This record gives sequence, structure tokens and C-alpha cells, in this order.
Amino acid sequence: MTALVHTRAELAAAGAVLRDRINEAHMLAGVTIVDPRTTWIDVEAVLEPDAVIHPFTVIRGASHVAGGAEVGPHAVLVDAVVGAGALVGPFCYLRPGTVLEAGAKAGTFVEIKNSRIGERTKVPHLSYLGDADVGEDTNIAAGNITVNLEHQTKTKHRTTIGRNVRVGVDTVFNAPVEVG
Repeated sequence: MTALVHTRAELAAAGAVLRDRINEAHMLAGVTIVDPRTTWIDVEAVLEPDAVIHPFTVIRGASHVAGGAEVGPHAVLVDAVVGAGALVGPFCYLRPGTVLEAGAKAGTFVEIKNSRIGERTKVPHLSYLGDADVGEDTNIAAGNITVNLEHQTKTKHRTTIGRNVRVGVDTVFNAPVEVG
């Protein structure tokens, strides 16, 4: 038997039922969801046991959160990969193509798109990294931006920041750039 949805109110109620089923399945599999009523996880997302999801977090698409990682509060992941022991948020947006490797951190008011952030690398606050590759054990200080679009040709380029790099505050990397 198929239930019909006729109104936006019924759609929201049906969505809440699905949200609860998805969250319960993750919790029964060993994921900690601190506040299941404020946490939305798409059915195709993969969360490993011992991951912790904080309130007001949305995990969309084919995102993958490894064991020991903590996500949120107020984080949004869309088709992103979060490695073991990584930290995301609060108030963080990981867009498609983002990979946070093991032990990495994407912190408060950080947005990352189509970038690989190396093991134990920290992007702790107030930065945007798009189309970037950042090596392991690097620290990206506050207010850093990678600019990846060449406006005249509309060509996108990548920024590469090596391992063990310490980037100061308020730096704009106009790609293509490579920092060793």
C-alpha cells in the first residue's frame, strides 16, 4: 500500500519519518547522533561506527564519514569524504569533491569545495578553499581564500599548498599557485 502526500505539511511529516528511520539505522550500527531530531542524513550517505554527528547537521548525497570523526554542530556535507578522527565544524560547509583526510580539521565558518586536505592539516576558521590540494600537517590560518577562476577565460585552476606549511592570516591564493 502506498501513502499519498497531498500537502507540504504531509510531505514534511513523511520526511521526518524517513529521517528518523535513517538516523536510527546509523545509531544501531554504532554512530552517535547527539540530536536525531535536528540531524538530516541522506539514505546514500555512509557513516562508519564511532562517528559522532552533532545537532543541526545535514549530510547529503554520497558523503562518507569515517569512524572517530566528529561533524557539526551546524555543518553541511554534500558528496564529501571525512577521514578517521577528522573534525568538521561548527558552522562548516563541505561541498562536493571535498576530502578531509584522517585527523584533519575544517572548523568554524570554513567552506571547502573540490579540495583534498591532508592528514592532520587544520583549516580552523573563516576560510574558503576551492579546487585546492593541501598537504599533511599544514595550518591554514584565518581569512584565507583560494581564487580558482580566471575571469577572462572562465578557466578554473588548482592551488597546491605543500606539507608542513604555515599560512598566515588574510592570504588570497590566485590559482594556479603552488606553495611548498
